[in-house]
Amino acid sequence: MSLLEVERLVEIPEGVDVKLEGRRLTVTGENGSLTRDFSHAPLTLEKKAQLIRIRAEWPRKKEAATVGTVSSHIHNMIKGVTAGFTYKLKIVFSHFPITVKVEGDKIRIENFTGERSPRSANVVSNARVTVKSDDIIVQGIDLEGVSQTAANIEQATKVKNKDPRVFLDGIYVYERREGMGT
Repeated sequence: MSLLEVERLVEIPEGVDVKLEGRRLTVTGENGSLTRDFSHAPLTLEKKAQLIRIRAEWPRKKEAATVGTVSSHIHNMIKGVTAGFTYKLKIVFSHFPITVKVEGDKIRIENFTGERSPRSANVVSNARVTVKSDDIIVQGIDLEGVSQTAANIEQATKVKNKDPRVFLDGIYVYERREGMGT
C-alpha cells in the first residue's frame, strides 16, 4: 500500500527570515545567512506565514524519506543562524608533542608521531578554527561545514599500519554542541 502524501512542517522562530525562491531556500538570522538548493529533491516546498511545508505526493520509499531529510536540513539551518554550532577536539600524544597551526583555510599538524613532514586538513565552509593549548575549537553556522572540518582534522591524524590500541596519538572530537559560546 502506498501513501497519498508525506508532509512535514518546520516552524520558523521569531528573528529568523526565510526566503523561498523555487526550491532554493535562504535562511537569515542574527549570526548570518545560509542558502541551500533543494532542486534535486522530488518534493514541494511552500512557505506560509511562520511555517515551511515540505511535502511529496504519491511518494515512493526514497521520496518519503527525502521529506524527513530536507526537514532536518532546514531545522539545522535555522539552528545555525540563531545559535551556531561548536565542535571541540582534543590533541592527544604520548611522546612527540603535536603542534597545530591554522593557516587560512588549512590546518597544519606538525610533529605527529615524530614525522618530519607536516600533515594538513582543509577548513570547509567558513568554519572558524581556534587552537587553545591542547584543544581545537571549530565553530560556525553551517553544521555540515563545521562537522566536516572536524572530521578532516580527525582523519588527518589517523594512525595507519600500527596497532590502534597501542598508538593512541591523534586529534579526537570530544564535544559537539549547539551554540558558539566557549
